[in-house]
Amino acid sequence: MADAPAKDRPLLIVPYVWIGDFVRCHSIVKLLRAQAPERPIDIVSSTLCAPLADYMPGIRRCIVHDLPRRRIALRRHMALAKRLRTENYGQALVMLRTWKSALAPALAGIPVRTGFAGEVRFGLLNDVRWGERALPRMIDRMGALALPKNATLPPDWPLPELVVPQDEIAAWRTRMGLNNDARPIVAFAPGAVGAGKAWPVTHYAELARALAKENISVWVLGGPNETPLAAQIAQAGGARVRDLTGTDLRNAILALAAADAAVTNDSGLMHIAAAIGTPTVAIFGPTSPWHWKPLNPIAAILEPPTDLETTARARALGNEAVSHRLTADVAPDKALAALRNALGAKAK
Repeated sequence: MADAPAKDRPLLIVPYVWIGDFVRCHSIVKLLRAQAPERPIDIVSSTLCAPLADYMPGIRRCIVHDLPRRRIALRRHMALAKRLRTENYGQALVMLRTWKSALAPALAGIPVRTGFAGEVRFGLLNDVRWGERALPRMIDRMGALALPKNATLPPDWPLPELVVPQDEIAAWRTRMGLNNDARPIVAFAPGAVGAGKAWPVTHYAELARALAKENISVWVLGGPNETPLAAQIAQAGGARVRDLTGTDLRNAILALAAADAAVTNDSGLMHIAAAIGTPTVAIFGPTSPWHWKPLNPIAAILEPPTDLETTARARALGNEAVSHRLTADVAPDKALAALRNALGAKAK
């Protein structure tokens, strides 16, 4: 195997560390598998994102290695490089544009190291790509690295897919004491990274109150930062609301797979729900849906009232055109109507 050409050896993906972008990477896995079905594909992951890889068809192995974001930590990179060297990779696709993200693949001696020039990474990368800024969407940038240089991008990318076994969902519900929870179940994901992206917790609380009146259960998902939000939502929705926030992303994945629908901000959990196939109502404010929505079909995208000129500018300029918008301007009754439609469509 050591003497095999690079293209016949396993391939490594070094993805972004954000949850949504990690989910997007599965499109790249599917693209690569279509090109070379027998070639093993591994992915580097943080501890946070690692559970996602367990549900992504086509990934052979997830290499979990947490690296600090604001310092080089050379010894940590050398330890990762030592681990990578044992796998005899033929190519690494470095999705991130930072200098240090290309360090371990270079130290590991992976023969083909592909990525955009980024932070002047000549030497660390030897298959350097250009034109990153001309690609408006993250998926286009990632996908371009999986294609030959200067290749025309396809009109559509493969859809990310998270396959969660039903027996695992059943075991999780038993373990969490959720077997007797009434149906339908709507998962709330009130967290968001980035200023202004979160729908106000008061809106989530009002929606929970309305759903409780219709005998619908609500599960609130997210990390420890969302635990206080879950408490406010539970206060409004009463016994129908369950706080499922915590530190393990796997719980959120399983909850979204078990739920009948989800309401999310523009966040990583939005991408997870969509990739699972759970009908998802996504709320956008100061970010452009065309740039940041999931590739997967979702039940509804709710935005503040926006004129046609701003909508057109958002496609050209991205968040800059809609940075003034407030998620608070999406009314709870609008989300309730979208949820009713999603639940009704699923029941048919």
